Amino acid sequence: MVKGYVALVDASPACRSGGLVAAFKECGYEAVHVQSVPVRPKFYESVVPTGFAAEVVHHGDLDATLAELARYEPVAVVPDSEFGVAFADLLSERLGLPTNGTAGSAARRDKYVMVEKIKAAGLRGARQLLVTSAAELEEWHRELGGRIVVKPLSSAGSDGINYCDTPEQAVRAYEGLVGTDDIFSVPNDTVVAQEYLAGPEYALNMVSRDGEHHVCDIWTSTHITANGVLDLCDGMVLLPYEGERLDEVVHYAERVLDALDIRHGPAHVQLKLTPSGPCVIEVAARMGGGSTAHYARMATGESQLNWTADAYVRPERFHERRRERYRVRQFVAGAPMISPVEGTLRGYTGLDELKKLESFMGVREFVHPGEHLAVTVNDLTYPLLVELRHEVLESVLRDLATVRYLDGRDFYDVE
Repeated sequence: MVKGYVALVDASPACRSGGLVAAFKECGYEAVHVQSVPVRPKFYESVVPTGFAAEVVHHGDLDATLAELARYEPVAVVPDSEFGVAFADLLSERLGLPTNGTAGSAARRDKYVMVEKIKAAGLRGARQLLVTSAAELEEWHRELGGRIVVKPLSSAGSDGINYCDTPEQAVRAYEGLVGTDDIFSVPNDTVVAQEYLAGPEYALNMVSRDGEHHVCDIWTSTHITANGVLDLCDGMVLLPYEGERLDEVVHYAERVLDALDIRHGPAHVQLKLTPSGPCVIEVAARMGGGSTAHYARMATGESQLNWTADAYVRPERFHERRRERYRVRQFVAGAPMISPVEGTLRGYTGLDELKKLESFMGVREFVHPGEHLAVTVNDLTYPLLVELRHEVLESVLRDLATVRYLDGRDFYDVE
């Protein structure tokens, strides 16, 4: 029996494997897909909304969209992707449902406004510049010194991120971004420049209800410099939730959510633990990307998916359990392969060696034999992901390093 409906805004690739649709269905609620624009951005062209009970497409008339959605009497409106965050704020506010509100929507999407709002709350935030001209950027970088990051204002993942050691590099990065579109097909009219943050990187998947926060899973990422890219991510490892260091990281992340008025729903917080303390990289007011929810559930028995469903349709259960710390039963890691070559892929020559690793769980191929293999420069060009799982963390870390040893030019058979 269907208890009711929830609205999910702008389906993400995760819907193919169930995602939030399945999580709410386990609680007895069907999902209605809301598409915030008549034509989805190119990045989502291949995403076919799956498992939804109905679909509502916004054609520009907000009242008409609200009236159509109101027919299902949704109990919650939740963004299913980064692209849907602001529209979910608007719909939930107008329907009188649990909402983060439209007043703070800009700070949850615009990376410059985000960091300024976090700093205004008294938290550590990167020194930054909203770039309006090449000359302004050049002067700012000379005064700041050191390495900086130049990136789009409202994109996602590693799209358009440039690490620049000199003002000349920064200007080239700025000129290379302005006039292009980000992965959501939004023009990069302005970009942001920020100081480069040094220190270990963490990603926290969290869920909130009524301003109370829960930590679902914490990951650390490893990086290498390859193919001309600094800090190219080459591994993600799930960490046990313990120790003073993570307590400090979590306390800071919770205050960041407060500063950004994220009171309801999922959030993904990326930060670095710098010598002067935690400092945010960026925050997304939606589910963590990739397959982190899948891996977290495999490792701990739960994930951001079921916690999000509880927050919206079983809030009493959420509040009763909010302070629980997850316990890792099996450690998991994802190791993306990093291709230094380009051409038509004939095959991967080292797969048999990978399968011999003690913690080997499987591989996910993003580039198949016969398809074009690109040089890996960001998270959109990984050819293969190696999945690792073991009850001993050290075994996973050893095999993660071995994956990197086996990777390289000879791993790829290309024409």
